[in-house]
Amino acid sequence: MTRPPATLRDFYENPAVPVASGAARSVRQARLLARALGPVRTGAPPATILDIGCGDGSAAAVAAEVLTGHRLVGVDWSQDALRRARTRIPRAVRGELTDGGLPFANGSADAVLLSEVIEHLVDPDAALDELRRVLRPGGHLMLSTPNLAAWYNRGLLLAGVQPVFSEVSMRRIHGRPGTQVVGHLRLYTARALRGFLRASGFEAVRIAGAPYHDVPRPLRPLDRAACRVPSLASILLAHARRAGG
Repeated sequence: MTRPPATLRDFYENPAVPVASGAARSVRQARLLARALGPVRTGAPPATILDIGCGDGSAAAVAAEVLTGHRLVGVDWSQDALRRARTRIPRAVRGELTDGGLPFANGSADAVLLSEVIEHLVDPDAALDELRRVLRPGGHLMLSTPNLAAWYNRGLLLAGVQPVFSEVSMRRIHGRPGTQVVGHLRLYTARALRGFLRASGFEAVRIAGAPYHDVPRPLRPLDRAACRVPSLASILLAHARRAGG
């Protein structure tokens, strides 16, 4: 991720801070990428896929089961997260989403997974510049992030309640459901995310929806149904390609 101030770095290095997202949306994201890449062809090299902000490696391990035959590399700047990731995936390296901060050559990656990372970034513009650098022309970006305009957030805002996923403090939750501070700095709607990716040099942007694992059990069928209309879904899954391919 983009190098944050020391206080943010300390926050994300804290082992108590969650570094894994729901397995269900990791599978959805990996399946979308597997369809985009197609099967590994006999005699052809496997695709190189970077899981940027891999955290503890649990999402990468789930994705590896779907992306059989491809080369998956986890990347994170948290040394604690990397120690845990290396128990789950064979390759995990340290890198940052700053100028040249990813330890890969220009155009060396066929695809990037960016799962619930962009909402934590101080400078998402610089981060997408770095992703464009390491992706080959036409390479795939699979990005997931919470949806500011999720169906329940629309109701909460009408009631004057702070939306889910948003945070006003790094110390504790104020004015919204939930108890866990996870360090979200930026939130996107489907329209904003699509426009941001296009302005950052990506094309063929498609948005799908995914459910949120912490939705109360009685509301989960409604949350799954909302995925049919991505602008209402809990989680936005964006698939884009680096322009120039």
